Amino acid sequence: MSSNHAHAVNEGTNEKPLWIALILTTTFLIAEVTGGVLTNSLALISDAAHMFTDAAALAVSLVAIRIGKRAADSLRTFGYYRFEILAAAFNAVLLFLVAMYILYEAYQRINNPPEIQSGAMLIVATLGLMINLVSMRLLGSGKDKSLNVKGAYLEVWSDMLGSVSRRSPIF
Repeated sequence: MSSNHAHAVNEGTNEKPLWIALILTTTFLIAEVTGGVLTNSLALISDAAHMFTDAAALAVSLVAIRIGKRAADSLRTFGYYRFEILAAAFNAVLLFLVAMYILYEAYQRINNPPEIQSGAMLIVATLGLMINLVSMRLLGSGKDKSLNVKGAYLEVWSDMLGSVSRRSPIF
């Protein structure tokens, strides 16, 4: 019996879309923080925090893919591919935390509606929504092939829903 097991491992086919989504998200995160500081918009700074969770999820997914490519050894006959499963679990926890925060914010806004702001804040916020939609599109093709990518996709999806709810007249 050979100790060299052959397992079907995804060889990083999802890496390029994750990198593009991470670059877009991180770039826009910086733009939102800058816009929030320049316009004194707590809404933009808050949205930047959401974009940070997206960037973190995407970065964790990329690290997991890189570690998952390592070859199997005598202790890890399946290799390091399981690390992608751990990254997906981390992203799921992050997703639940963001969802709980969104529900909390929605409840707070129903009870105490904030003053609606416009202008530069709305332009930056709309661009953030578009970045989320582009990232979702990029990650959509790999979400059914990798639990890791699905976790990152769902994180971006939840942020997109939060963005829509924060722009809604109801919230």
